[in-house]
Amino acid sequence: MELNKNKKKLGLWLSSSLVVGNMTGSGIFLLPSALAIYGGISLFGWLATTVGAIFLAIVFSRLSRVVTKPGGPYIYAREGFGDLAGFSVAWGYWVSIWCGNAAIAVAGVSYLSIFFPALKDNNVLSAITAIAAIWLFTLINTRNIRKVGKVQLLTTMIKIIPLLALGGIGIFFIDLNNFSPMNLSDGTSFEAITATAALTLWAFLGLESATIPSDKVRQAEKTIPRATIIGTVFTAILYISASMAVIGLVEPGSLQASTAPFSDAAANLWGAKASAAVAVGAAIACFGALNGWILLQAQLPGAVAKDKLFPKFFAKTSKYGVPMAGLILSSILASILVAMNYAKGLVQMFTFMIMLSTLTVLLPYLFSSMAEIMILIKKDNKIRIKKLIKPILISIPAFLYSLWAVAGLGIKIILMGLGLVILGLPVYWYVHRRKRATSK
Repeated sequence: MELNKNKKKLGLWLSSSLVVGNMTGSGIFLLPSALAIYGGISLFGWLATTVGAIFLAIVFSRLSRVVTKPGGPYIYAREGFGDLAGFSVAWGYWVSIWCGNAAIAVAGVSYLSIFFPALKDNNVLSAITAIAAIWLFTLINTRNIRKVGKVQLLTTMIKIIPLLALGGIGIFFIDLNNFSPMNLSDGTSFEAITATAALTLWAFLGLESATIPSDKVRQAEKTIPRATIIGTVFTAILYISASMAVIGLVEPGSLQASTAPFSDAAANLWGAKASAAVAVGAAIACFGALNGWILLQAQLPGAVAKDKLFPKFFAKTSKYGVPMAGLILSSILASILVAMNYAKGLVQMFTFMIMLSTLTVLLPYLFSSMAEIMILIKKDNKIRIKKLIKPILISIPAFLYSLWAVAGLGIKIILMGLGLVILGLPVYWYVHRRKRATSK
């Protein structure tokens, strides 16, 4: 019986593909257009974010050994800082997931517009198509989690092909004139790098993916850290090389207006057939990421509800073990977000959604960065400097990077994101009151 249970769980390759698949989605495939207003200096933003993401990946890989319960950033914050912090992180992360799913669906539609130009010109049609994609993958995620993992592995293998092609070959054909001037924005170089670092962090969201369904992972204490580091480093290499190639192959003005920058780069290098092939790969990338993130939008609130910090209906599962309430409600909210912002057009709608999603996930990252230090202090009931040196050297840079990324998102997004997080406090008060009443 135990052997059969293990066969249904995710191993190293499926867990790694969950990390790579969730990261390698809409972020890399549409971000060159969102970053084009800054110019070639955005590459420094990519480099800064890569360093920050690696520190965060190490933080999560270490935490997965210290805390073996499912829930990822939520359970780490709760173990380190208590129930209110745990709830706030879970709520912020959940908001980030469904906001992000809306953005991913929009990015997928952007690449489909290569084949169906009406999607680019008709905002209503593009919004309807994005919402349809959300619900298609919601349906897929109502099934067994291992089947979801196999879909993720397949789409991950397909979607890295355009990145490998442009990053590995296209980089040798770039036009250096496209990098001059390096900073196209009106701000200073530091301001431009700060803004691009905040935007590029969106492409790295998902590095903690394998930690959330930890109870569904085979030999989680070994598999999760390995999958997290492997996925993050591999994806970072793809990102930087491919981004440099796109910037070097598409002149800045055209890149800013593009709804399919990788396809445009392929067209300039290899022609129309290559452009179409890349568009197919990019669309698969986006929808593959959507598949993985929709898995997490169900698993996270389900894990939190089991700990009695989310309403108990989130913990109820189908015959396939899927927490249906979180799955359905999250897709409804993502659909509403798309519908409310359809008039912005594909690129502007995408940029707004990724900034909002990034802001709400930075709260979990900030708490997670310091969680191991707090957990170790609580375990020993005192501060042991020697034992804390290594966690501090990893946690502090991860925390400072996350704080810097918040500053790069701008005051409007910060206020909107905080508003969404604060909306969760009445839910916490309700659940906490019921918990106290039942314990009497």
